[in-house]
Amino acid sequence: MNDVTLTINGKPVSGVTEPRVTLLDFLRDVAGLKGTHAGCEHGVCGACTVLIDGTAVRSCLMLAVQAEGEDIITIEGIGGSGARAGELGVIQDAFCETHGLQCGYCTPGMILAAEALLSVNTDPTEHEVREAISGNICRCTGYVQIVDAILLAAKRLGQRNDAAPSDANLVWGLNS
Repeated sequence: MNDVTLTINGKPVSGVTEPRVTLLDFLRDVAGLKGTHAGCEHGVCGACTVLIDGTAVRSCLMLAVQAEGEDIITIEGIGGSGARAGELGVIQDAFCETHGLQCGYCTPGMILAAEALLSVNTDPTEHEVREAISGNICRCTGYVQIVDAILLAAKRLGQRNDAAPSDANLVWGLNS
């Protein structure tokens, strides 16, 4: 048995676990975070996707002990900037608005894949969105609404950035 302390959604979570326990099982069984779903447990379906240092990773393919020292974000850690508990983030809201979810099983993994994409590409093409979610299987939607949701989220995030006054305007008092 190993003592493991992981940083999950910005908070340390400690537990005693066997070295063979996957990050997925640690998240669900030790940390109590049930939003990360167990699908195929072979790294194929994407239901267990989490962000590790901003990169989308299959938590079923990683051991919990390997994740020590990494910054892990699960679906429970995604929300709006300065969001109150339970408030939806831009991507989550776009999924709801475009009906980008049906049964919801793939949704956490899809949202985290979208989060990883939009953190490095704020204006993706439809092809780039499809490529980013290609490792996540959805059996309900046919992907159209999911792609629409991610493109809508990118547009909204871009508009939010465009609406922010530039530092130069603040210095010169042009936006006061």
